[in-house]
Amino acid sequence: MNRRNFIGLGVAAAAFPSALLAQAEKRRKIYMITWRGNTEVEKGFQNYLMGKKLPVDFVLRDAGQDVKRIAEFTDEIRQIKPDLVYTWGTSVTLAVVGPWDKPSNRIGDIPLVFTLVASAAGAKLVPSGPERGRNIAGVSHMAPLETQIAAMRSYRAFKRVGVLYNAAEQNSVAGIKELQALSKKQGFDVVPRTFRADAAGKPVPEGIAQLVSEIHDAGAEWLYIGPDSYLFTRLQDVADAANQLKLPTFATTEAVVNSSAGVLAGLVSKYYSIGEFTGFKAEQILFKGIPATRVPVETLSRFSFQIRMATAKRINFFPPVSLFNYAEFL
Repeated sequence: MNRRNFIGLGVAAAAFPSALLAQAEKRRKIYMITWRGNTEVEKGFQNYLMGKKLPVDFVLRDAGQDVKRIAEFTDEIRQIKPDLVYTWGTSVTLAVVGPWDKPSNRIGDIPLVFTLVASAAGAKLVPSGPERGRNIAGVSHMAPLETQIAAMRSYRAFKRVGVLYNAAEQNSVAGIKELQALSKKQGFDVVPRTFRADAAGKPVPEGIAQLVSEIHDAGAEWLYIGPDSYLFTRLQDVADAANQLKLPTFATTEAVVNSSAGVLAGLVSKYYSIGEFTGFKAEQILFKGIPATRVPVETLSRFSFQIRMATAKRINFFPPVSLFNYAEFL
């Protein structure tokens, strides 16, 4: 099955072997763990499965951005033994299954499908090679980094890009390392800054404007907003500081660009489509008899280049005419 055309495809009942037909008639229980409540991803996931009229029930649990709650959820998973576990984001998924080189056995042999993970290999959820060996599958929401950088350059060329991130988030750290590695290949500089932290190592909001100012003063021509959960909670502060300095911002997720914070642009996957694609993978595991180890970890093949014109006007940073042929203006 090609990821380009997964939506809306069905398999007639006559195409199923009789054993799979009997299996498909059984109701399946999916245990869903979210990070900050239901999003369009969950809506797409559930609507895909229900739209196919598949016999599924959902158990919904939200961590409320507190990774310590995941332990009680995994205890419950062991008790109720669902047919599939769904996890939202890198932090939740790592808390449930651990990195591939130090795996957790909290959920035993129950297959897991993750969604909205920026880099499954970078976060060590799966090895970087073709052999996965884990009972998990999933969907990434990130366009390849090279494609993101090309999108930024199509708007305006640059020699230096700044980034503000939470050093306590594994996905954020992995993203910075990938950005720095690419910068050496493509000949641009990275100006990194981390959020300030308290004695326990947790990020704090104090000094955000100062950090953005440091990035600007170091010559950054873009502020790259990567997949960082803490940054999302302080997005308004970050965007306000950048816009005040007329430093253009580029995001990697739809929720960031579509927020009211005033981020300028981004190359993103639609959250609803990410959810549908994750639902398709759940269908493969639960109703088509494909082991999770054989269901590929993928991203969508199409992305939207979104630009917020009010912000472009505010910072006097208008897109070139060429982008009007394919960008989506908000």
